[in-house]
Amino acid sequence: MQEKNKLLIICGPTATGKTRLGVDLAKKFNGEIVSADSRQVYQGMDIGTGKDVVTGVKIWLLDLVKPDYRFNVADFKKQADVVLADICKRGKLPIVVGGTGFYIKALTEGIESIGVKPDWELRNKLQGCKISELQRILEDYSPERSQKMNESDKQNPRRLIRAIEIARNYQLPITNRQSLKLDALFIGLSAPNKILYQRIDQRVNERVKNGMAEEIKGLLAKGYTWENSALGVTLAYKEWQEYFEGKKTKEEIIQKWQFDEHDYARRQMTWFKKNKKINWFEITKKSWQTEVEKKVESWYS
Repeated sequence: MQEKNKLLIICGPTATGKTRLGVDLAKKFNGEIVSADSRQVYQGMDIGTGKDVVTGVKIWLLDLVKPDYRFNVADFKKQADVVLADICKRGKLPIVVGGTGFYIKALTEGIESIGVKPDWELRNKLQGCKISELQRILEDYSPERSQKMNESDKQNPRRLIRAIEIARNYQLPITNRQSLKLDALFIGLSAPNKILYQRIDQRVNERVKNGMAEEIKGLLAKGYTWENSALGVTLAYKEWQEYFEGKKTKEEIIQKWQFDEHDYARRQMTWFKKNKKINWFEITKKSWQTEVEKKVESWYS
C-alpha cells in the first residue's frame, strides 16, 4: 500500500456542514476522519457538542476523556499525530474536520508553547491580580514576550497569566514542530452571517428537542459539576447553569445559547481568515460541493 502523505483539512465556523462534507469525501477518496473539535473529546457530552452518528466512515478522537479531565491542545496533538501516521501508513487519506482553529494550527504548523503544561498553582496565585500587576510580572520574567503581545492580549488577564506561565516554564519542546511532513489542502466552508445564524438557531432548537437538558441532568447526577468539569466552561453546556439553579427560564437559556453560538462563529471566522492557505467555498452557492470535490480530486490524484 502506497503512502501518499497527503492531509485534507476541512475547517470553518460552526453549522456549515463540515462533518457531512468530510464523510462524503472520505467515502469518495478512501479516507478516515480525524476530529479537531475541542468539545467532542468529552465522553457523555454528545448532544450539545453535535457528535454526528456516521456509518461507513471511521471518525477518530471522539470521546477521549471524561468531563472532569482538562483536555488541552498538547493532548490533542499527541493523539492526532499517532492517528495521522497510522492512517497514512494504511494508504488512506486523513481528513481533519473541525472548527477549533488552535488545534488545526498545532497540527499543521506547530505551536511554540505547546509543551508548557498548565501550572494550576501559579494560575490560582495570579487569579486575583490586577491587569497592571500581571503586566509587570510578565515584564519581569520576559520583556521580549511582553513586547510581542498585542494591546488586546495585554488587557486580557487569562492571556497574561498564560504568557507568564510560558515565560516561567518555557523550554523548546519537540512537539512544537509538525511531526509528519504532509502535503496539506485546506478547504474552508462559509456562509453569510444571516444564513449562518439561522442554521445555528435551528440546530440549537433541535438539540433542545433531542434532550439537551436531560443530558446535562444525567451528567450532574454522576457527580460532575459546573466547577469540577468541562460543563462550566463548554459552549452549549455552561449556558444551562442558571437554568438548573432556578435563576432563568429554559427560553432565556436557549436564546443565550444561540447568541453565544453566533459569537463563536464570528470568532472562528476571524481566526480562519488569517490563514491564507484556506480555499473558501460558500455553502449557499449552487454546486459548491461539486467544486470542492474537483479541487480535492485534482490535488489528490
